[in-house]
This record gives sequence, C-alpha cells and structure tokens, in this order.
Amino acid sequence: MLARLGRTVARFRYAVLAVWAVVALCGAVLGGTVYDRTQPLDGLRPDTESTRAQARIDELTPTGEQLVAVVSGRNFFASDLVSQASRIMYEVRAIPGVVKVTDAYTAGSGQISSDNQSSLVVVELSPYLDDDAALAVADRVAAALHRIDAPQVLVGGRLLAERDFGDQAIADAAFGESVALVALCGVLVLILGGLGASSLPLGTALATVAGTLLALTGLAEAVPISEYTVNVVTLLGLGLAVDYSLLILARFREERAADPRAPLPELLARTVSAAGRAVLVAGLAVGVALSGLFVFAEPLLAAMALGGALVVALATAAGLTLVPALIAVAHRRIPTPGTRTWVWRRPARRGLGLLARSAAFAQRRPAVVALAVTGALLALSVPLLHVHLAGSDARSLPAASEARRAYEAVQRDFAAKYPQPVPVVIEAGPDEPAVRGLLDRMRALPGVTDVDLREGVPGQATIAEVETPGPPAGEQVQRLVRELRALDTALPVLVAGPAAELVDAKDAMAARLPVALAVVVTATALLLFLLTGSVVASVKALLMNLLTMLATLGVLVAVFQWGWGAALLGFEPWGALDLTTPLLLFVFVFGLSMDYEVFLLARIREEWSRRTGDDRAANDRAVLAGIIATGPVVTAAAVSIGVVFLGFALGQLVAVKEIGVGMAVAVLLDVVVVRGLLLPAVMSLLGRANWWPYGGRPAAPAAARPSGVAAGSPSAARSVKVGSSSGADRPRA
Repeated sequence: MLARLGRTVARFRYAVLAVWAVVALCGAVLGGTVYDRTQPLDGLRPDTESTRAQARIDELTPTGEQLVAVVSGRNFFASDLVSQASRIMYEVRAIPGVVKVTDAYTAGSGQISSDNQSSLVVVELSPYLDDDAALAVADRVAAALHRIDAPQVLVGGRLLAERDFGDQAIADAAFGESVALVALCGVLVLILGGLGASSLPLGTALATVAGTLLALTGLAEAVPISEYTVNVVTLLGLGLAVDYSLLILARFREERAADPRAPLPELLARTVSAAGRAVLVAGLAVGVALSGLFVFAEPLLAAMALGGALVVALATAAGLTLVPALIAVAHRRIPTPGTRTWVWRRPARRGLGLLARSAAFAQRRPAVVALAVTGALLALSVPLLHVHLAGSDARSLPAASEARRAYEAVQRDFAAKYPQPVPVVIEAGPDEPAVRGLLDRMRALPGVTDVDLREGVPGQATIAEVETPGPPAGEQVQRLVRELRALDTALPVLVAGPAAELVDAKDAMAARLPVALAVVVTATALLLFLLTGSVVASVKALLMNLLTMLATLGVLVAVFQWGWGAALLGFEPWGALDLTTPLLLFVFVFGLSMDYEVFLLARIREEWSRRTGDDRAANDRAVLAGIIATGPVVTAAAVSIGVVFLGFALGQLVAVKEIGVGMAVAVLLDVVVVRGLLLPAVMSLLGRANWWPYGGRPAAPAAARPSGVAAGSPSAARSVKVGSSSGADRPRA
C-alpha cells in the first residue's frame, strides 16, 4: 500500500503540491487569527470540589475581578503623598465598573507594610462585566493609580496577569518560531549540502505549522483553546515535520545511490514503502502518547491533546505525501552524500558516524556500558525525588512584568500580615448549632489564626473565611485544605481557593495517571510488536524511554526549581515546576523517543531479517548495520529538533521555557546516550533473544528478493565488521 502511495504521489506530484500549497496559504492568512480566539482555560474539570465551591460562592455573593496595587518607596505618612493618593482613590471609586476600593488612605484598612514604606490597594470590579469590559476598566484604574507620586506603583491581579500571559505567549511564539526557523535553515543546509535539499524539510515544516494553525483556528470554534496550547503544538509540529522529512529524504538518497538507473516513481515507491512505514508507526506512537492526555479530561489538557492529535496527523501526512512530491520535483537538486557542493567543499570521509562509533564501542563492552549508562541516567533523575509541583501564577511571567512584580510585592510585604483566607461554603445558616460547632473546630485546627464569616450571604448558607499564614497555594495552606475537608460533619461543606484548586489538580493527576500510563504503554508496546514481531524489543524500548523521561525531569527540577543555570537561561526560578510540565513532557518525550526508536528498530530488524546465522555476532552485525544506515538520519533529526526546542526555550514564559528546555535535554540524552550507547549494548547482551518470540526472520528467504527492490534495503547484502572504524561502506550523511 505504501509503495503504491509513493508511485501515486510521484505521478501526481503537482496536484499534491497544489493541495499542500492551498493548506499552507490558508494557514498563513487565516491561521494567525487563532490567537484572537484563544482564552484562559481552567486546569480542572467542572465537577471538582474547588470548582463547585467557587461556583456556589459566585452564586451566593457575586464578586468581580480584583486588582491589587502596591504603592511603595515613600513613607506612607508623608502629607503630600496622603493628600494626592486620597484624591486618586476617590477618582478610582468614580470609574464606572468599580464597585469597591480598599486602601489605607481613605478606607482605613490599615494595609501598610511593617516599615511604613508601602501600602496595599485592592480594587474590586463589577461581576457583571465581560472580559473585554473588565480589562478596559482595569486599564483606567491602573492609569489612575500610576499617577500617584511615589517611586514605585505596581498594579496587578489575576485579570492583568492572564492578559500578560496571553500577550507574552504570542510574542514568545513569534520569536521562538523565527529563531528556530532561521537556525534550522542553517543546520539543514549544512547537513544536506545545499539550499535545494534543505528547502524540502523546511518547506514541509512550514506547511505543517501553517496547517496546524489553520486546524487550531477551526478547533477553537468547537472547543476552547489557550495560547499555551498553540505554543506547544506548533513546537511539536516543527519537530515532527523535520524528523519525518529527513527520514524520507535520507532513504531516497540511499535508494538512488543503490540503483541510479531506476525510474523515479519506482525509487519513490521503494522509499515510501521502507521509510514510510517507520514514519507511519512513529506518527501513530506519538498520537497514542497524546491520547493519554484525554484520560485526564481537564479542559487545558483536553485542548492540548486535540491540538497535538491534529499536528501529528498533519506531520505524518506531510511526511508520506508532501515530502515525496517535493522530492519528485526537486530530486536533481538533492546531492548524493560525499559529492562536492558549495557547502561540502571536499568529499566526506568514509567511516562510521557518531552513533555508529558509539554503537561499536558499546558492543565491545556491552555489560560495562549498559551499567554505566543506566547508573548515569538514574543519577540524573535523583533531583526528581525532591520535585515540588504547583500551578503557574504570576511568577511564571517574565521578571520585568508588572503583574509579576505586583504579585511578588504583595507576597513579600503583606502575605504574613494579611494572609489570603481559604473560603469554605457551608450549606446551612450561621445560627445553626451544627454550623457554630463546625466553626469552632475550624478555629482549633493547627495553624489557623482566625475564622471570619463573609457578610451579605443569604441565610440558607454560610461562607467562612479561614486564615492561616503562608502563600495562597503554599504547602501549609494545602494541608489546611485537606484538614478542612477531613472534618467530620453531616453538613454539606465545600472548600475553595487557590490551594484547594492545587490539591484537586494533584489528586486528579494521581488518580488518573496510572490509567493514562496503561493506555500509552499498552498501545505503544502493541505498535512496536507489530513493527518488530518481538516482545523483548518492545519492552526494552519502553524501559529505555522511561530512563530518558526520569533523567529529563531530574534535570528540570535542578534547573527550574533549584535554579541551576537560571541566569544562563534568562529566568528567575520560583521554587517549583508547573503542575502540567511533567505530564506534557512525558507525552512529548515518550512520543519523540518512540520516533527515534522506531527509526532505528525498523532498520535493524530489516538488517537482521537478511542475515544468516542466529549467533550473537550476526545480531551485532545487524544492529551496527542498522545504526550505520539510520544513525546519520537520527543525528540530523536530533540536531534539527534540538534547535527548534531551544528556540522556544529563549522565550520569556517560564512554563513554555520548561517545555522547550526539557525537550532539548530529552533529545540530547535519548539520541546520544540511550540510542548511541544503551540500545546497542543491551541488544548485544540479549543477542537472538532481542527477537523473541518470532526471531525477526521474514517468511520468505532474503535471497529470493533482489537487493533494494522489495525490501528497499541497498545494504541488505552487505556485512559490517563490528568495532571497525571503517566498517561502513557509505559516507556519513
């Protein structure tokens, strides 16, 4: 079927290119509007306790968005400051849409720092304003407050922080994509030997991203998506498109070198039949990994899963159709490796590439290498034992963001003196004896400093505000949430607030993670078994992916939680990883690791199926021959996709930076360490057991097929001397 697809694409190449040109053009024109359709998404399902509690609070006592401002740098009691600030506070109260202003100048709130150098202002907006109207009022309030004659006036709040997050996400995406594409172009020119060849994967990547943006624009009409979704999905699309393009392109050059007189449709048929199978299985593996996000059912993760599924489908389709069509049109401009071009001034030296040299070394000392690499990866994962997960707040914004600086100023100067209370909804009036008894037990909980009752609540319900020191979603407040929920009472009680939301998110992740892992691991193992016919190869691949994942997360904890190298990467750590980062990295790293595993295993199995003898030497020769053939492709893909991820790591949003750095680290570890050393070492130790239970042999004898025709393997009849530095009979790509 894939061979027929290759012939069809070659025959109708211009029609295929026209279809993709329309997709790319529509994506370029209409896809950019996706950012106008994005919206902040909740990380929790509507049925979680904190979400239901907040909905009930909004029903009982509707409240609008709150703005917070910190006026600092001058003594609060300076007469001219008091006079001017008081006048401006009255101006703010007069702004339409403002319902309440709490300040120390005119409301007697006493919200003054201990050194009298700063004061806190809280402005509540009308709950009946939509987002656009609320932002317009917030801007007027901020403009008025900034007129206060103080060295520093910082205005923030959730509403302004969310807008800053969205604006920064758009800016980061534009900057990251621009840097990534420019750097990627240079890398591809060096790898492929010219502009003509490099334009193929680059054009495929651009078409895939444009198509993804177009698909996300349509998706936004049906389900809500966030700017964060767009950033992560475009990053994934660039990487996958380049990976699949390089694999198809490398296989075409190999087939052409083996049979230069073959007709172009036949060459593309062999190319798509051999490499296209790996692309199809790899795309399915990434899609399966993304499907694990659906298990969690949270709006943000569901949108991520849908967007990811779209980009994987587009990248796979582009690899199987657009790349062969481009090759059919521009095949004369694709140089054979080793030929002299304006980039390659001298013919490439013959010999083993990076991965092949690593593999040969590992095969000579398989036990030592396997133990050393496994130990090193486990050592890198040790920081994961100390991971602290939290929901991203204003601290994930750039350090210069006013919303972040306002948040930090509030936490620094006012959190201890004026802690943010934990709201508790009790479905009974405050005069009920059971309610009074429950309130007394709340006051007796460890760390609770006060319990107040909110005014204006209808008589059939009570809203208690429980105060305890610490940040709004800190560990101490999270413990309080669990203790409040554990109180034995017959009354319906719901706990709300940032700490309750974080507790619910952690509990939901812990409850559904085993199911998600089971779905991803089972489906991926089945795909690998269908590709290789081996249970051992499938299990081995999953275990090596797990090592890559653990080591990557350990590095992220050291960098983003502990701050190692923070200055180099240009961010300020906030002592935690975003709650969604490990989950998203698991999905993306698992999918990309399966990409490289499929690329290598498909070729190794192809080599093994053509070799005689069942001894360990035959197995080692097959492994090394497969790595020699595919290693340059995997190396080139890793370098290219690493450039893409590092481009996004240059952005300012810490949550996106975590994903970019994490993916770059994972690719480096997976390709250089796991595929270059651990894979050949373990396969050498296992020998023929790699292919249990079917042995990996084809049903028909290998000799019955001409080399490079049915199986599409020009190297099938060649042998490689294990451990030799000149065992490759083809130049490095």
